[in-house]
Amino acid sequence: MEKIKRNFGFGCMRLPMQGEEVDLAQTKQMVDEFLAQGFNYFDTAHGYIGGRSETALRTCLTSRYPRESYVLTDKLSGGFFETEADIRPFFARQLAACGVDYFDFYLMHSQNAENFQQFKACRAYETAFDLKAEGKIRHVGLSFHDRAEVLDRILTEYPQIEVVQIQFNYLDYDDIAVQSRKCYEVCRRHNKPVLVMEPVKGGNLVNLPKDAAAVLESLHGGSPASYAIRFAAGFPGIMMVLSGMSNMQQMQDNLSFMRDFQPLNDTERAAVSKVVEIFRKQNLIPCTACRYCVDGCPQQIAIPDLFAIMNTKNIHHDWNADYYYEDVHARPGSRASDCIRCGRCEQICPQHLPIRKLLQDVAKEFEK
Repeated sequence: MEKIKRNFGFGCMRLPMQGEEVDLAQTKQMVDEFLAQGFNYFDTAHGYIGGRSETALRTCLTSRYPRESYVLTDKLSGGFFETEADIRPFFARQLAACGVDYFDFYLMHSQNAENFQQFKACRAYETAFDLKAEGKIRHVGLSFHDRAEVLDRILTEYPQIEVVQIQFNYLDYDDIAVQSRKCYEVCRRHNKPVLVMEPVKGGNLVNLPKDAAAVLESLHGGSPASYAIRFAAGFPGIMMVLSGMSNMQQMQDNLSFMRDFQPLNDTERAAVSKVVEIFRKQNLIPCTACRYCVDGCPQQIAIPDLFAIMNTKNIHHDWNADYYYEDVHARPGSRASDCIRCGRCEQICPQHLPIRKLLQDVAKEFEK
């Protein structure tokens, strides 16, 4: 882990886009700026942006910079293998897609009680440890979305795991579903460095309700993102905080406060606690727009988009959300009311949301 220069990483799940394709010109500019400012950690997965994240990194990063100048993390996702024999060929395709001959970190992706059984049955962890011994992986870890007790069980069973990536932000810190704090405490007990994902909760901690935004503005300091990312980075044992930056403006803002990182002070912590109180009263849907649910939906309902519209309606109470529902996101056959209640979305949702019930709420609000 000695190659890592700073505790802030470029998450590549939300790269800048031009229509359905990655905006490679802007991504190159962002990669160049990120490295020029002394940061070097990049995080991707095969499923990000429909497979385009890995190849974008090959075009924008790995083909343009020496291998020793950056740290690259990729992941083994359960949807891309069914047997032990599938794992090595898939891994080889990932190396080729990224244009490298080894990964600095390779994570067992999105582990929970259910898919952990698949990974065990297919000896996925053992295969990753073998690949490490062969020099194709430097460090083996996992990313995690479940209860703390499940994480404790995995780390007890596989003490060779070197790092753990968890969702960690001030809104989820004491959330009973996400259990950020409890998962963090499990990592500390097992002496595992922590990689943080979703520090701004898919943008929810940037696009704040008006009264919550006012609380942070009263500090006369940084952007909403700065308080969220600095909150996450300020805990002992946090090795890396990832930010899924989608344009140069977001990157420049993030780098401005992470170049000379300072944890939140007492006044800032009190303000963040006030923001959490406001969020709790808003009754907003805590979706992070990871879009895992969309890929498996037989109706191809744009679930995160509909939830975002519902949140907008609850915050602003105006006609704009109705327009976006009717004319932009709710296509015929893929409206909230077209949900067939199969439950696939809920099985894969990292936030453990009752998606079927929430879609009923959306339909009730917008399909009167």
